[in-house]
Amino acid sequence: MLTDEFGREVTGVRISLTDRCNFDCIYCHNEGLGDTRGPMDPQDDEMSADDVVRFLEVVEEFGVDSVKFTGGEPMLRQDLEEIIERTPDSMEVSLTTNGTFLPGRAEDLVDAGLERVNVSQDALDPEDFAAVTKSGAYEKVLEGVRAAVDAGLDPVKLNMVVFEHTAGYVPEMVDHVAENDGLQLQLIEYMPELTGRPEWNIDIQRVHDWLAEQADEIEHREMHDRKRYWVDGGMVEIVDPVENPTFCANCHRVRVTHEGYLKGCLNRSDDLRPMGEMTKPEIREAYREVVANRVPYYGEYMIKNDDGEWEINDEYVEGYAEV
Repeated sequence: MLTDEFGREVTGVRISLTDRCNFDCIYCHNEGLGDTRGPMDPQDDEMSADDVVRFLEVVEEFGVDSVKFTGGEPMLRQDLEEIIERTPDSMEVSLTTNGTFLPGRAEDLVDAGLERVNVSQDALDPEDFAAVTKSGAYEKVLEGVRAAVDAGLDPVKLNMVVFEHTAGYVPEMVDHVAENDGLQLQLIEYMPELTGRPEWNIDIQRVHDWLAEQADEIEHREMHDRKRYWVDGGMVEIVDPVENPTFCANCHRVRVTHEGYLKGCLNRSDDLRPMGEMTKPEIREAYREVVANRVPYYGEYMIKNDDGEWEINDEYVEGYAEV
């Protein structure tokens, strides 16, 4: 197991299989790379299935025991089932998707080895859903969620980014997961420093306070200082890194872009490291380097200025550039 200079062991990897997507969500920052979505057809710059599997075989050597496949929309990859089937057996396999392609493929993904899935669903109204995602696929997403549950994926987490356009749907989404067995809700704090629209931000603490009033039970996860709220049998978790100093301090994942670049932090794009021709020795070297150079995003890379606003730590960036 590789450990960075902050004592964080890297136990998981998050791999973007494509930056293509059939949605155009207004809050998307594309795994920290910005809006770089390309055409819907397969692109030459995407890692091949062989590249992805070779990378996973290398990081398995270092004790990585979980992988999450993301995008863009990873289910635009027609070889997704092959990639999952070829993933080392020692790894837990999960997927983040918008859900539109799960009908007709969910069972095959489970047969290939998929264990968990996160489905993006930001509203329970077709018109508002369309306004956020720039798509008319609301019913298809609901069908995809049902297909995931029926295929035995557990849990099926609904991802909801909480900002001005979606906050009003939180109570309905809480009721929705409570009324539907197999579903959980993951509320994700909006990060204006990545999307560039600070006017859309809301105080996530208000959501915590409301859930605390509704909850039958509250579970505290110390590692990331996260809270889980159990409301009428449904589980709701908030992912809130911005004002949470222990979140980045306990990050145990390394990211890989669809082009085969390693990055130590989801939210940064200035620390990309190529893996050459993706030979195993090249992957090992790049992986060791990126783990060694990881720093917490909040508190090291981003620091608060005198006005209490987050800004890039120029001293750190200059020091990193000199390495």
